[in-house]
Amino acid sequence: MPTAQKQTTAQIPRRVIWLALAGAVGGFLFGFDSSVVNGAVDAMKDEFALSEAVTGFAVAIALLGCAAGAYLAGKVADRYGRIPAMKLGALLFLVSAFGTGFAFSVWDLIFWRLVGGLGIGLASVIAPAYISEISPRKVRGRLASLQQLAITTGIFAALLSDALFATSAGGADQPFWLGIEAWRWMFLAAALPAVVYGWVAYTLPESPRFLVFLGKEDEARKVFDSIAPAEDTDRHIREIREAIDEDKLAGQKGSLRGKTFGLQAVVWVGIILSVLQQFVGINVIFYYSTTLWKAVGFQEKDSLTISVATSVTNILVTLVAIALVDRIGRRPILLAGSVGMAVSLGAMALAFSSAVGSGPEISLPGAWGPVALVAANIFVVSFGASWGPLVWVLLGEIFPSRIRARALGLAAAAQWVANFAITLSFPVMAAGSLPLTYAMYALFAAASFFFVMFKVPETNGMSLEQAETLFVAKGSKKP
Repeated sequence: MPTAQKQTTAQIPRRVIWLALAGAVGGFLFGFDSSVVNGAVDAMKDEFALSEAVTGFAVAIALLGCAAGAYLAGKVADRYGRIPAMKLGALLFLVSAFGTGFAFSVWDLIFWRLVGGLGIGLASVIAPAYISEISPRKVRGRLASLQQLAITTGIFAALLSDALFATSAGGADQPFWLGIEAWRWMFLAAALPAVVYGWVAYTLPESPRFLVFLGKEDEARKVFDSIAPAEDTDRHIREIREAIDEDKLAGQKGSLRGKTFGLQAVVWVGIILSVLQQFVGINVIFYYSTTLWKAVGFQEKDSLTISVATSVTNILVTLVAIALVDRIGRRPILLAGSVGMAVSLGAMALAFSSAVGSGPEISLPGAWGPVALVAANIFVVSFGASWGPLVWVLLGEIFPSRIRARALGLAAAAQWVANFAITLSFPVMAAGSLPLTYAMYALFAAASFFFVMFKVPETNGMSLEQAETLFVAKGSKKP
């Protein structure tokens, strides 16, 4: 088996690897643009004399833009194609970078944050859809996982660039190049990857599955031959045609509507996967880690360094997922990740039940500090090696071809709304009871285990059309 696996890996055309990496640039921008605000928050607050509420809104508004962008992405991708959607995303990223960098008031800052959120939402949908549609079945899991690797790399790059700008200028609110404050350069830096993403979009071929939808089978055949020369191109095209015909026979014609609360059952599977990915509270670690690190004995000035270290850990464990996803399958990794998250979050809830003080003065006595610190890192590892990358893999392969972009867009929109809800609710919930907050996240992690166990079949090694059929059949069964 190991020899066969090596042979399979060796047969991946370089062109496929390049296309997957190029498609994943959108994930890099996704991670960079969503995290770059971290280093600029305090300086923005001072620059525009913002209240706590307005500051939180200025940060969180991008998440609502992400939800709208994700929903819009499906419509754009299905009507005009995957590549035009990428180009639109690159333009939104570029405009947002300059708009936020040169913002003159809080209201235009909020507007440009919203524009950037639209771009993030587009990228969060188009990258996994495109990568899954150009990847050979035997390595699709690894190539689709590049989306999460790109996201985590983007987060790391944003945090690192924030730290470099702030350190070089002597503070985020201090003048830097051309007399422009460092916090503005943090936003302006996003223009560079936006330009790269736009250039990449002009070099990529359209998705072969979208070309079949348009009736351009000769063009689709050329793309299939270049990305999977060892596979049966005619069979691929025939399976896509049959999937389109089945949609028409079912009277769906690309509609997301169905008998399960107004949507097709498989669409609900994607939505629930997306929501559970966020409801375990992963972004609490990245957005609100300062309280945790201070509680276990670190100084506030060290929090940025710790955040960068955490983002590096996230990258490394994503590489583990990429190495394993096509070897042992989706389900075992997701189930193991759910167990790891539930146990570590339960340990954090137990540790904070022994906390002394409240608010910014909270601390953990005795051994509970190290317990919380270790548990938090186990949580990041468990998530980063499983639910982080594999949800994107599944979202790229479970939906019928005719509705893939729109269904993925709806699932990604649900993910961003869930992210917004967790981000906005954590400070209030934490002020009430940190143990109950982490216990709630642990319950969602436990729920994710049972959801995968009963509702998510294994799709490793299947064509997209086979995976879709399996999910539709499983989703149509009564619980």
